Amino acid sequence: MSTPPHRYEDGSVLAIDAGNSKTDVAVIGADGRVLGTGRGGGFQPPLVGVQVAVDALAEAVGAALDAAGVTGVDHVSACLANADLPVEERELATAVQARGWGHTTEVYNDTFAILRAGVDEPRGVAVVCGAGINCVGMLPDGRTARFPAIGKISGDWGGGGGLADEAMWFASRAEDGRGEPTALATVLPAHYGVESMYALVEALHLGRIPSVRLHEAAPLVFAVSASGDAVARGLVHRLGDEVVAMASVALGRLGLLEEAAPVLLGGGVLAARHPELDGRIRSLLTERAPKAEIRVVTAAPVLGAALLGLDVVGADGEVRGELRAQYA
Repeated sequence: MSTPPHRYEDGSVLAIDAGNSKTDVAVIGADGRVLGTGRGGGFQPPLVGVQVAVDALAEAVGAALDAAGVTGVDHVSACLANADLPVEERELATAVQARGWGHTTEVYNDTFAILRAGVDEPRGVAVVCGAGINCVGMLPDGRTARFPAIGKISGDWGGGGGLADEAMWFASRAEDGRGEPTALATVLPAHYGVESMYALVEALHLGRIPSVRLHEAAPLVFAVSASGDAVARGLVHRLGDEVVAMASVALGRLGLLEEAAPVLLGGGVLAARHPELDGRIRSLLTERAPKAEIRVVTAAPVLGAALLGLDVVGADGEVRGELRAQYA
């Protein structure tokens, strides 16, 4: 005779890491063991609305809870894409709490998952470059540093999307004579299988090349920069400057500029460890925060969400170590 699932055990955590393209869920026992996992699609409340986006989490959450043999947990720790402002975090926390998955709920921007996954205690700064760019920092006493990271209207530039847009701008102007020469004007059309930048612009504008493919231009910027192209190199340096600007401001807000403190780099663009970008970041950050400890985070972000949850329920170092060992 099977044992019926129980509601939750004290100290258990439901960790959710929901990005634009996929969602990972894990149920963590009070001892730090992973009891069940689930995976789902992307989380995009700006496109579908908060309630529909949270509804979309239900399948992955349900799979994780079923695998763990429970119907709920003590605490839900959800690190969600598009939770860019504290007001959005609060709105999403209310919606997640209403699903009844846990006794309590806390929602964070998903960049906090990258940060927490890379540190032994909630102390340091993380910069993430994927399609966009974001930076957060935190201290054990609960203080945080963050940016809106909404885009140009909030002063943000960078990530794969920013590089791709700028590459198109410079390449178009190089071809028609308004701008300085750059190899991007020939490399970009060749990559997309057309004969000129004009043809590439036309194909993107008319939808013959899907706009979602524009992100493919970002790696080309690094390749062209490595060949010595001044325009491409300028874009790589600009991205490095943005990463350092965000990290140093966040460190300053938390009083960590003069202390040994981790600066975590995450997301596809930074995790690729492009030598020129990596060198630019390390050189500039050494000037502004000489004691900063730069690390690249490769751990699963859901680990960070789980650790944030264990922080809330007061788990000790042994429990957190058990969890890390399973994700190692």
